[in-house]
Amino acid sequence: MSIPDLQVFYGISSPWAYFGAQRAKSIADAAGARLILRPIRIIEANGGIPLRTRPEGRQAYHAVELTRWRAHLGIPLNLAPKFYPCRTIEIAAQAVIAMQNAGLDAFAFSFAVQRGLWAEDRDIADLDTLREFARATVGTEGEQFIREPQDADIVAQWHANLAEAEARGIFGTPTYVIGNELFWGQDRLDFVQRALAAAIKETA
Repeated sequence: MSIPDLQVFYGISSPWAYFGAQRAKSIADAAGARLILRPIRIIEANGGIPLRTRPEGRQAYHAVELTRWRAHLGIPLNLAPKFYPCRTIEIAAQAVIAMQNAGLDAFAFSFAVQRGLWAEDRDIADLDTLREFARATVGTEGEQFIREPQDADIVAQWHANLAEAEARGIFGTPTYVIGNELFWGQDRLDFVQRALAAAIKETA
């Protein structure tokens, strides 16, 4: 039996990706599926718009929804984190790619970055901060993947993630992918769980 992968195209600075991260991991683990992290930046080609450039009404409602969801999920989140918008997400995102390629626990590192930004007022663009997260989650061997500039092959994979997201029609993050089916938003994780179970049943 070939169990399908659960791919996650996400912005590492997205609060919605942070909200959905642990449940996505739990869904994949319970199904015996491989969770593949595909960090990307905003997909402007498909209509993605940075939060701070959206109309004030949309920004205000964004805060309302974050407040509702953090209470519903019981996940800590600062509505106005000290280091958001981030100076850069590329160092952290590319480190996730490099750790995943190396067979390390990239999810643990990624979630530490997300939690650091949204719940701990940490600067996820700072190299020393990222090295601290790496040591705490994957051990000292993870520190070697915190670098600027990153290795050319990792940078190429970072760009390839975005290109694939564009080609698939992804426009926002997190978007969960099972086969060719897209699920946009952490509030679609119930559907992700059902689709993964159905896909596994088909391959049995």
